[in-house]
Amino acid sequence: MSAGQETPQSADRDNSGPAKIERIERNAAGQLVVCLVGRAEPVIDAKAARCFPWSLPESYISVRDSEGQELALLKTLDGLDQASRKVLCEELRARIFNPKITAITYCKSEFGVTSIRAETDRGEVTFQIRSRDDVRVLSRTRALLRDADGNTYELENVNSLEPKARKFLQRYF
Repeated sequence: MSAGQETPQSADRDNSGPAKIERIERNAAGQLVVCLVGRAEPVIDAKAARCFPWSLPESYISVRDSEGQELALLKTLDGLDQASRKVLCEELRARIFNPKITAITYCKSEFGVTSIRAETDRGEVTFQIRSRDDVRVLSRTRALLRDADGNTYELENVNSLEPKARKFLQRYF
């Protein structure tokens, strides 16, 4: 393919910005490499970030060069080939430590501090919440819990928890 030509597959991609993404991969050093339509040289050591990490985690992904200049804005990941999508999702997961709470095994409030032990998609964790400000309600059933160290845990659906934990957390919803 000569410079400036788009394949039918790359022309349909749902991404915008200064350039269109042809594919995303990793090099031998583990750096993110972005190949752009119409550009002979790939962008090495690129970065990816969610523009709306909590409300639209699979939409509006900004892909930037190592200097922070935006290369493309992916409105969705649908236009990427399977291999590129896998690499990009791995990159986003590695950049943001955002465990999802799957179960709460212990919760107790004492002296204004709430202690929680939870199962997450990344293992068991115990943390403390100092105030209501540490709970960000995203919907009637979904919230982000920020611990005393600033780590964020996502509770996708309070209704999926055991009744005792659900009742305990209802005060925040």
